[in-house]
Amino acid sequence: MPNRNSTQNLLQQLAERNTEKVKVAVVDVDGILRGKVISFEKFKSIAEKGFGFCDVVFGWDANDVAYDNASITGWHTGYPDATAVVDLNTFREVPWEDGLPFFLADFSSNNLTTCPRTLLKRITQQANDAGYIPYFSQEFEWFNFINNTDELYTNKFSSLKPLTNGMFGYSILRASQKSEFFHDLFDSLKKFKVPLEGIHTETGPGVYEAAILFAEIVEAADRAVLFKSGVKEIAYRHGLVATFMAKWNENLPGCSGHVHQSLWSKDGKQNLFYDKKSKTNMSTLLENYIAGQLHCLPYILPMYAPTINSYKRLVEGAWAPTTLTWAIDNRTTALRVLPAGGASARLETRVVGSDSNPYLAMAACLASGLYGIKNKLKLKIPSTTGNGYADKKNGVLPGNLWTATAAMKNSNLAKELFGEGFVEHFTGTREWEWKQFSKVVTDWELKRYFEII
Repeated sequence: MPNRNSTQNLLQQLAERNTEKVKVAVVDVDGILRGKVISFEKFKSIAEKGFGFCDVVFGWDANDVAYDNASITGWHTGYPDATAVVDLNTFREVPWEDGLPFFLADFSSNNLTTCPRTLLKRITQQANDAGYIPYFSQEFEWFNFINNTDELYTNKFSSLKPLTNGMFGYSILRASQKSEFFHDLFDSLKKFKVPLEGIHTETGPGVYEAAILFAEIVEAADRAVLFKSGVKEIAYRHGLVATFMAKWNENLPGCSGHVHQSLWSKDGKQNLFYDKKSKTNMSTLLENYIAGQLHCLPYILPMYAPTINSYKRLVEGAWAPTTLTWAIDNRTTALRVLPAGGASARLETRVVGSDSNPYLAMAACLASGLYGIKNKLKLKIPSTTGNGYADKKNGVLPGNLWTATAAMKNSNLAKELFGEGFVEHFTGTREWEWKQFSKVVTDWELKRYFEII
């Protein structure tokens, strides 16, 4: 956190701009921004000491329905305030809201176990204590539709019209057709301190992919969360709706949220994943890190694939992994290693979906990688050659949220990585998600059984 002098300097700068209001936000378990706009006078009073934020943000689901299986908060506690602390280092101005000052906050002051940003900061500290600086980035695919929220709800999320038609991956033509939106994303997000390395169309009607510029891990997760929210807000202003569902249509590719990662020396000068003396350019540290991720993956999958819909993406032949595999520059494996040079050598964890909570996905990547380093795990699983979907000798990923959640809930390894309190609460929220889905009569059931059975 900034010292008192820098805090006062920031407040002075905001005052000199005649700031009247400020937006502050926290992130819930599902990765959704929950926040409010407050007066500048109020902000000055909380900038250093924090403020009360209703802990219901960890007591309800993505649709604001209260959990009946949570112990940390609920009707039994009366949903009190928890102390949220503003991270002044996250200061941004929202360019599409006339430069409105914006800050992220978290619950790290009282180490609230359910707070995703607090969890990531704790795992990051473990990396720092071990002598590493984690640099991460996330890339997202998402679909864009010509619609508005009234039509979405009236039509029950059917009859959606995509931004553009056809499959057209990497299409200059399709990007040019809706260039106002395309360039507004790039330019406005940069002004919002969420710089992109690149953006292009992907395979599918109205789908884009963007890679966010790498940064130290907490900043990288901040950027990823703000990217998703920012894209949706910018889309609304162009008469569009953006969705980060992992799989919105069974006949189209799903949407990934791949996480790129590397560990650097404390002075920031050496990429510790790169070894020019190795035949593969992979360091022993990277091999340990990969071994850790492969070892832990079956027990922490809900942190990468947190929704019912996530598992519709994780199917064979759909550009998303289904097996416990790794390889150098192979897009069919769970882990794709890119060890080309000292500046860019990194690991890409491809299991992660665009519907993931970036704080939790990055915490899972880092914690499991550090587990491999700490325990000096050997990379015994051989590199996959060819089709990763066919390489099942080391196991396959759980096929649905219930199975994946049960594996995590009963895992001592998950509790070792993230703490028993977090695992208990998080797996409870995933069980809740499954139960909400299981009681609904779907359109598929009506079409399949209504008349013929």
